[in-house]
Amino acid sequence: MKDRIYLLPETGRFYKANLHGHTIVSDGRLTPEEAKESYKKREYQVMAFTDHRIYRNHEELNDEEFLALAAVEVDINQVSPDRLRPRDKTYHINLYDTRPEYRREQKEEGICPECRYGDFDYINSYLEEMRELGFISCYNHPYWSLQNYEDYKGLKGLFAMEIYNHGCEHDGLYGYNPQSYDEMLRLGNRLWCMATDDNHNSYPFDSPLCDSFGGFTMIKAEELSYNAVINGLVKGHFYSSMGPEIKELYVENRELVVKTGPVQAICGITESSRLCCRAAVEGQPLTEARFPLCGNETYIRVECKDEKGLFACSNAYFLSDLGF
Repeated sequence: MKDRIYLLPETGRFYKANLHGHTIVSDGRLTPEEAKESYKKREYQVMAFTDHRIYRNHEELNDEEFLALAAVEVDINQVSPDRLRPRDKTYHINLYDTRPEYRREQKEEGICPECRYGDFDYINSYLEEMRELGFISCYNHPYWSLQNYEDYKGLKGLFAMEIYNHGCEHDGLYGYNPQSYDEMLRLGNRLWCMATDDNHNSYPFDSPLCDSFGGFTMIKAEELSYNAVINGLVKGHFYSSMGPEIKELYVENRELVVKTGPVQAICGITESSRLCCRAAVEGQPLTEARFPLCGNETYIRVECKDEKGLFACSNAYFLSDLGF
């Protein structure tokens, strides 16, 4: 294998993104213009407008410092026979458009799936149909959706899933679900992980219950253009975070090397229970860790935790794809 394999690209720059947000187009409180301005003020450069069941391409919002991704959030809901449950299980899936000009009228007319909960053959064929239309699909907030392993183990063709959802964290501490990500990886699924806001902005920005600015994805790309950012997403050139920074991630001489901002712990996570963790001495935060690789770990990923208890997560990388 090569002496150094970059898991996050060596070149380019990071762009801060919220890849799950709602506006008055569906059930959010902000206009798309207000959402752009509020996120741009907080140094976000990318936002996906994922309004419920309504596809929109807000290209009018694009400028030299901000990029709007065309997207939609669709759902497939379980309906209980007696309809007495307070809430049934649901699949929520974000569709990000890699080719917004392709068959645009069809997308704007409506591309929502049928309500066939648990029918993996149908759901996977729907995801394949969306892929042919130019979309990449992200599976959202399984914990909030009341789902377990049996509900998501048959999903195929996803490009990513949410590992953290800030809005769901406010709804009932349902936001962080790394176990669901590992369960999908253990099935052999090659998919990335995201942290998002899922903001609806029912509370003002200064409220402790504000659902903006809590989960974000750092995408590394050569420039702030639609194609460059989408390419970064498709190739997994990003990490997810609630706050901590991952600066570099690469494999060198059979070691996983992680360089971060100041954190309290850095963990290398694999398919097995052989976890590797480095913890900071009080007053001496970590900024780097190295984890030796045996070559039989199946996949590797990294989690970092800062002094506030906030996490940053890398994507998972399968060693067979890296030449081991």
